[in-house]
Amino acid sequence: MQSTETLNEGLKRAYTITIPASEIEARVDSEVKKIAPQVRMPGFRPGKVPANLVRKMHNDALMQDALNASIQDGIQKTISENNLRPAIQPDVSLQDGYEAGKDAKLDMSLEVLPDVEAPSIEGISLERLTVEPTDAEVDEALSRLAENQKNFEPAAKSYKAKDGDMVLIDFEGKVDGVPFEGGKGEGMAVQIGSGQLIPGFEDQLIGVKANDEKVLNVTFPEDYGNKDLAGKDATFDIVVGEVRKPAEVVVNDDFAKSLGLESEEQLRGLIKGQLEQELNGLTRTHMKRQLLDQLAGSHDFDVPPTMVEAEFDQIWQQLQAEAAKEEDSEAALKEMEDEKDEYRDIAVRRVRLGLLLSAIGQENGVDVSQNEMNMLIQQAAQRYPQEQRQQFMQYMQQDPMAAAQLRAPLYEDKVVDFLFDKADVTERSVTREDIEAAIEAEPEAGEGKKAPAKKKAPAKKAPAKDADKDEKPAAKKAPAKKAAAKKDEAEAKPAAKKAPAKKAAAEKGEDAKPAAKKAAAKKADDGEKPAAKKPAAKKPAAKKAPAKK
Repeated sequence: MQSTETLNEGLKRAYTITIPASEIEARVDSEVKKIAPQVRMPGFRPGKVPANLVRKMHNDALMQDALNASIQDGIQKTISENNLRPAIQPDVSLQDGYEAGKDAKLDMSLEVLPDVEAPSIEGISLERLTVEPTDAEVDEALSRLAENQKNFEPAAKSYKAKDGDMVLIDFEGKVDGVPFEGGKGEGMAVQIGSGQLIPGFEDQLIGVKANDEKVLNVTFPEDYGNKDLAGKDATFDIVVGEVRKPAEVVVNDDFAKSLGLESEEQLRGLIKGQLEQELNGLTRTHMKRQLLDQLAGSHDFDVPPTMVEAEFDQIWQQLQAEAAKEEDSEAALKEMEDEKDEYRDIAVRRVRLGLLLSAIGQENGVDVSQNEMNMLIQQAAQRYPQEQRQQFMQYMQQDPMAAAQLRAPLYEDKVVDFLFDKADVTERSVTREDIEAAIEAEPEAGEGKKAPAKKKAPAKKAPAKDADKDEKPAAKKAPAKKAAAKKDEAEAKPAAKKAPAKKAAAEKGEDAKPAAKKAAAKKADDGEKPAAKKPAAKKPAAKKAPAKK
């Protein structure tokens, strides 16, 4: 094998690789010798088929396998001999196809990682903002827990249903007097005011009593999921089976025991511990932001464009997904387009920070142990159905780049913890509002620009969680989830009103990714990983109900 460098410009490299025909033929001959003893052919004893006949029978497959193996060896030898550190998978093409008996010529192009000198870790100063959960926060959390554990008890037959009550109904839906498919059900529980059903349905249940019969008049939303019903007027004939009132839930020892605990005191301790964990997460987020800002502000070097593009694509795809959920998605997309250059700057920052953290980790012996890696793989496998977990674990063992992608977040956290230990840290006690405001403050986007400021939006009442499609009549479409600037906010407040789409993914990008994760980005995004998407969980079977959104 012979390689010739054809391009050396910045971080770009290109080579022509020549693989002699004799090398490919030698691989074919070697493989023939291996498989000949297993070949069966009429007229020959087992294992006695002549090599030339074996080759004739399997020549095309043997030649292709030999060529592929030679190409892979040629790539690896070129990388090794030239001390290359690929930023992503090399782009390889075979010149003018390949003819048996002739040399194979390859064109290989790639981008390499820059030589990053591990920065000095001396002189890093950080402020740790500490927050203690207040009694009021514990009480509020307990109240929310009690609300979620609310039970309903049967009301008197003469009791008239009010907002917040539960009504059990039999129903049949009709359009133009004709029943429609999926519009009939029995014994369905509807909580008035939950907002789960189409507009007007729940409101018309106010005042009903047990055994009442009533006709509800409703109009399906224009964007209703069933196009045959969208925008149409309909009626629902209902019979009320029972009205139930919410029972008061008192937080005491009995309530704690209903949750499997020993006492209210133990419950309060658990709640306080959860709040402390949440607040510690805010403290770490703020410290990490400071650390990364200091590293980004003191280092400037070229980064591989393909890595930046892969990082930008991840940011952009997340932004597009979040903008699509907006009430005015077109305006959100236009806003994104107007700030596209700033998001690209953020991608550059994230790649550069990843390379810096990787260099620091290597210089100081930070590593992820095999035991830690095994635990990561096992934890990741749990996100897949039982029948796919073994396949996922085998894939991780066979694909080093996929494993590196999984390893990267833990490696980053270990480097960050290492730097926290080395930094000069001062502490200051603050309130939750103080630390949230500090995190909300404009982070530096990189390339000398400031990222667009994230506006904190007022909280919006979350709609009741959608139930199974077959459990409720004509469910109302839930409000589009607003994308928050931080991923954890978006998860914590499913119906939270969102700041503009700007910065949704970019803020998340403050968590820099080590180079290993970047290098694997393209391969993972190209769908080469088996069962890459977690299949949607199957919902339990339920009663047949009218068409639900």
